[in-house]
Amino acid sequence: MFRAIQVGWFLAFRQVKRTSVVTTGLIVTIMALTFLNLVVTSGVLVGLIVGINKEFKMRLNGDLTISALDEKRAIEKTSEIRAIIDADPSVVVSSVRYVRGATFEAGYKTRKDADEANKVSAPLVGIDPIQEDDFGQLSTRMLEGRFLEEGDSNVIVLGKDLIDKYQTDTNRPSLKGVATGDKIKVTVGKNTKEYTIVGVVRAKADVISSRAYLSDTEYLNFTGAVNYDADEIGIKTTSDQAAINLQKTLKENGYDTYAKIQTFEEGLPQFVRDIGNLFGMLGNFFGLIGLVVASITLYIVIYVNVVTRRKFIGILKGIGITERAIEISYVFQALFYAIIGISIGLAIVYGFLVPFFDANPINFPFSDGILVAPLGETLFRGGLLVGVAIIAGFIPAWMTIRKNTLNAILGR
Repeated sequence: MFRAIQVGWFLAFRQVKRTSVVTTGLIVTIMALTFLNLVVTSGVLVGLIVGINKEFKMRLNGDLTISALDEKRAIEKTSEIRAIIDADPSVVVSSVRYVRGATFEAGYKTRKDADEANKVSAPLVGIDPIQEDDFGQLSTRMLEGRFLEEGDSNVIVLGKDLIDKYQTDTNRPSLKGVATGDKIKVTVGKNTKEYTIVGVVRAKADVISSRAYLSDTEYLNFTGAVNYDADEIGIKTTSDQAAINLQKTLKENGYDTYAKIQTFEEGLPQFVRDIGNLFGMLGNFFGLIGLVVASITLYIVIYVNVVTRRKFIGILKGIGITERAIEISYVFQALFYAIIGISIGLAIVYGFLVPFFDANPINFPFSDGILVAPLGETLFRGGLLVGVAIIAGFIPAWMTIRKNTLNAILGR
């Protein structure tokens, strides 16, 4: 067997050396492009979901999220929970939010009785402006005006989805003809008050763009809240493990009976998980198509090579070169094309594409898409391509070499 490998290597080396540079370049290019198709297609699709997750984690959920239990309206014992959070040195920043359903109405001063009210219903969120901006940098996401500031009263920030001119879904209710500086009427339960719009915020985490924001002191005064039990607490920690440790501490103190305490992965919406799985399947499907195309292409190339060299192969067999050595020579040729193509593909992926997409994410409406290419998965895909190349190199050689030696020499 070792002798067959040696002879096969020698024959493969001679064959590749004598092959046209253009032909070799074309085959290697096909293999490189196939490898890029395997990696980049699935990487971009998965990168969309990673971008969504990063946006939710950065601007809304953080590493650990505390929210009200399903059967409760708010987080009970909020002050005690906040004390533990504030005392934990691994906590980088946290944001406490108060959330209530509200109705927002514009144009109410000039509306006639017969006119339809220009109103929309959406969550109203009370926040500490400084903490929330430290948490999600929403002041950098303003379409109009400014974000809330400490001490603000009688002013409100709206998410872009509440305003008609920024709305992409024409069937979704929104306020028509409003802009920064206009006044709107806000109603929560039996409480109604007029506020001036000071800004419009946009974020690719659509939850943020579909809310309205007041400073927490203004919110509590307006809604007449009798306690300071919050509805959401977003927490960013120094690491994922620090978030797990804080979660464990809170649960050990029994606070999981008063609130849901979830890491980012646990609190991820199910639809995001489903989309991630779907995109992963699509990426694998498209990659599989590329793999099949590459195998067929390589098979045709090797087959044509074998058929045109039938007489030469017959002579090799006639002088004592074993069939196995000849088969191995064509496997080595296929491996050469695959490995060189994969090497070029790896250089392109990690030397250019990954850094490029990290610096210039794809601007999708719901995500800043990046290229996700974990080294382990990338090498696995490269291994698949190598395996396909071995099969594509072996089968045509095996089919041709089995024919009668004399017929091969005579070209019959």
